[in-house]
Amino acid sequence: MNTNPSGTDTPQELRAGLVKQLRDQRAIRTDRVAEVIGTVPREIFAPEAQLTDAYDPDRAVVTKRDGDGLAISSVSAANIQALMLEQANPQPGENVLEIGSGGMNAAYLAELVGPDGTVTTLDIDPEVTDRAQRLLADAGYDSIHVETADGEYGAPERAPFDLIEVTVGAPDIPPTWVDQLAPNGRLIVPLRIRGLMRSFVLVRAGDHLVSRGYELCGFVPMQGAGQQRERLVLLHDAPTEEVGLRLDDGDQVDVEALRAALASPRQEMWSGVTVGGEEPTDNLDLWLATVLDGHARLTATIGARDKGIVASASPLGVGTLVAGGTFAYRTVRAVDDSRTRFELGAYGHGPAAAAAAASLVKEIRVWDQEHRNGPGAHIEIHPAGTPDSRLPAGRVVDKTHTRVSISWPGQQP
Repeated sequence: MNTNPSGTDTPQELRAGLVKQLRDQRAIRTDRVAEVIGTVPREIFAPEAQLTDAYDPDRAVVTKRDGDGLAISSVSAANIQALMLEQANPQPGENVLEIGSGGMNAAYLAELVGPDGTVTTLDIDPEVTDRAQRLLADAGYDSIHVETADGEYGAPERAPFDLIEVTVGAPDIPPTWVDQLAPNGRLIVPLRIRGLMRSFVLVRAGDHLVSRGYELCGFVPMQGAGQQRERLVLLHDAPTEEVGLRLDDGDQVDVEALRAALASPRQEMWSGVTVGGEEPTDNLDLWLATVLDGHARLTATIGARDKGIVASASPLGVGTLVAGGTFAYRTVRAVDDSRTRFELGAYGHGPAAAAAAASLVKEIRVWDQEHRNGPGAHIEIHPAGTPDSRLPAGRVVDKTHTRVSISWPGQQP
């Protein structure tokens, strides 16, 4: 059961505080979303957590792990839930499907669609749906339909849906999701593209989907027929000093050559492009994933950084260019003693380290000059087999069910 050992705030006070924090973070942008987050009792849906943890805007509560200790089900952090609710914009009376069930988000959706709307939440794991059913009943949300099913196939018996919100990380978009959308329906999905996950707002445009915006996010991976886990290959695996590459979409690399490269002296190059300490660089990461042919993400522990093996410690990874037995990764250095502004650059390892670092820095400069203040990436999702002639110019990522097109309108002068 929830306890609150570090304070005396009541759940009502914690909900009010959470709303304020989420407004300050710009995760909450409308009064409607503020009202439901200030109403629904999070503590009921996260009984495993301390009360203050349940209301921490940045903390996800893991509710189940697999045999390797990896999270496979969780109550998402409140800031991610708020962002996706703002993206989804559920309206009174709408028919909504949630894929990936924890109970909490389904309760938010039910509040937003009101008594004339319907919410179906499904998950492949019966332990997860049993838990969601029980907690929704405890919180008084008996009208929500809870189903145990593989999310890859949706819920055809309850379609068409005005809104489908996916709350697990999806490697692709199966045709069933598109088929079950109403003509003007929206699909909100944390889609993984070239190793990066973004929560996309997708709408129909004939036989394909077009993004109307995206947000940085992180979710446990999808299970079932649509499961495609990214791979981690280790380049240095000493205890507490682990360094690896995260690979996606069937990417292959010469692991032994890259291990040798990591052990070689590094080459560094700096771009002259600076960012503020709190300035987000997620669009830069998406730009690099778009334009680099050999894109991967370098991940490392703090111990590896402290030993000087790499310059960046990131569990999720930083943008990396891999070319044969050479790689270069994005990094930063402080430009003043206050450490409030940082210059972007690249460190390269391997036989062509200088050239790889230069290629990475070149694209950082292009992003700065042409896209930093622009509208971001334009994403279209087309059925597999769509000819290149029907796709916008740009990067095309081929998946099992779809062809994902990524193009970049320039910023206005």
